[in-house]
Amino acid sequence: MAGPRPLLIVDDDAALRATLAEQLSLDGEFEPVEAATAEEAEQLLTGATNRFDAVLLDIGLPDGDGRELCTRLRRQGLKIPVIMLTGQDAEQDVVRGLDAGANDYIAKPFRLNELLARLRAQLRVFDNSEDAVFLVGPYVFRPSAKLLLEQARNRKIRLTEKESAILKYLYRAGGKPVGRQILLNEVWGYNSAVTTHTLETHIYRLRQKIEPDPTNARLLLTEGGGYRLDPAAGTAAG
Repeated sequence: MAGPRPLLIVDDDAALRATLAEQLSLDGEFEPVEAATAEEAEQLLTGATNRFDAVLLDIGLPDGDGRELCTRLRRQGLKIPVIMLTGQDAEQDVVRGLDAGANDYIAKPFRLNELLARLRAQLRVFDNSEDAVFLVGPYVFRPSAKLLLEQARNRKIRLTEKESAILKYLYRAGGKPVGRQILLNEVWGYNSAVTTHTLETHIYRLRQKIEPDPTNARLLLTEGGGYRLDPAAGTAAG
């Protein structure tokens, strides 16, 4: 299973925030962080060391309108999915939220399962968009383009569809090892004609592309009966 996805919950209702955070972290799918104000949310979302995959954003915040915050964040280049949470569900309110740059809009009170379904749908779209970018060692990884950019050396590395899928799944595992059979099933599906030897061949080719010394792997490691990606390794390369 992939590692938990960092998620920011922005709402001035402490009880709602806590409940949402608890529910969304139950099965390990998400790792929620809470913010009570627009200012706090903006600092978290624009911080150089912070990474979030999505935002649940209330409209009525004590220090401003969530829609105005969304507009500011989009102007600053924030691309991740933003889902508005609000008690105002009139058509003009929905339109204003979407015009501000929100990806979706869900009215309170809402069912958790509906929120989860919408959140997952937005993340699926984003993960396959041109805007999805992951940092892997010295590389900027763009899965949709099947491309690694090593900016320090002004170098581009083209990946095959399977290589890109392997790298993306290992990245999502959050630095934890993924068994060979799990990775095989995730990338190739349950195809009995495909063996772990096929996966090992792709891992070998991927290491030839991304490791400075493929015989001494630092990014793509063999571990725990499978493979593990260390996205922080080699970040000073250049």
